[in-house]
Amino acid sequence: MTDIRRWVRVFFGSVLALTVAGLVAALTHQPWLFPSLGPAVMLHVEKPLSPESSPRNTLIGHAVALLAGYALLAACGLTGHPSVLREGVSAPRIVAAAGSLAVTAVVLLVLLASHPPAGATTLIVSLGLLHTPVQLVIAMASVILVTVVDWLFNRATGQAVPVWSPVPERRLEVDHG
Repeated sequence: MTDIRRWVRVFFGSVLALTVAGLVAALTHQPWLFPSLGPAVMLHVEKPLSPESSPRNTLIGHAVALLAGYALLAACGLTGHPSVLREGVSAPRIVAAAGSLAVTAVVLLVLLASHPPAGATTLIVSLGLLHTPVQLVIAMASVILVTVVDWLFNRATGQAVPVWSPVPERRLEVDHG
């Protein structure tokens, strides 16, 4: 694919996914748009065959991130507090942020489900920007929505994409003959 065709495909794929999420947000008055959707969408349309872009890694990554962010938020006693933007940085907030990122990173390594945008998602939660159970469910629904939109867009534009899991890397076979 020529560079210009790729650029156009990436442009429209990005616009489409965030427009759909934005329209749902506008209609429901709920947080269907949040910062870590941007890098997830960029991975989906720029590098659709990268393991980090697979639907499996995307969905597991953000689910783990949301759970780790909320678990650390709760463990640090911050669930009823305003976000870091209103309350400022405190020792418990630092522990929640650092802990949630570390837990997310390790769990995703163990699950073989690396998805770097999940690092932003866990910080969004542990910093209190999204902090209620309803907001977390909506965030996960939004991740599912943009993943489906990107997958359909990639397929419709002729881009090969995995159905679920990353495409296994080809192993070099050595001829011992």
